[in-house]
Amino acid sequence: MAFEPINQFMRGLQGIFGGAQTQNAQHIAYMRQLQRELNSENKLKIPLEQLNVVVFDIETTGFNPEHGDAIISIGAIRVCGNKIQEEDVFYSLVQYEKTLPPKIVELTGISDEDLQFAPPLSETLIKFFKYVKDDTLVAHHASHEKSFIQDASWKLFRTNFKHRVVDTSFLYRVAEPNAKLVRLEDFCEYNNIPVLDRHHALGDAKLTAQLWCHYIEKLQKSGYKNLKDVYEHVARL
Repeated sequence: MAFEPINQFMRGLQGIFGGAQTQNAQHIAYMRQLQRELNSENKLKIPLEQLNVVVFDIETTGFNPEHGDAIISIGAIRVCGNKIQEEDVFYSLVQYEKTLPPKIVELTGISDEDLQFAPPLSETLIKFFKYVKDDTLVAHHASHEKSFIQDASWKLFRTNFKHRVVDTSFLYRVAEPNAKLVRLEDFCEYNNIPVLDRHHALGDAKLTAQLWCHYIEKLQKSGYKNLKDVYEHVARL
């Protein structure tokens, strides 16, 4: 009888870790199936007015996932053609067990307490990809987002990140070739878009979505029919 409490404790541990392993296996299976089903090339030929995209942004603790920097929030909004779906959004904080750099707290307004009970990155990414489905992703200076999502996809799910991510710079370079701008807020001000909720993942996603719609309309007026036309033009620059 003396060993019964220990046996119960061990059975409890098995249940906890067994459940975690099962959930992780399900996440991996879901991600691999999703990547198999993606067909990015077809999206290039969809007319711009019919193209569904998810515009997203992430906040991170730094710039280098390979050096331990982490995602602390993800925000996204869906755009159909050039129409922003205002109510169709995604936002989540991400659990982070270390102490945030003071400059990140100041920049984002996110605190250590905010992240203490947030969902782990694996759960957040699965929810994010279920929201995205097979739509094309869009981001401002997308290399930042892409590098972190690629790193996390491999570390957590042992699968490559295969969604097409369109960098908004592809649109700027065609529609606004003489605009020497870099920062998101500079592009917004240049196009008379009020800068609200800057450095908040969902706020930045909404700003980028407005820019996306603005430049999609410009490209259409200039005769570009789909992303393939845009990519081919950029390749000639």
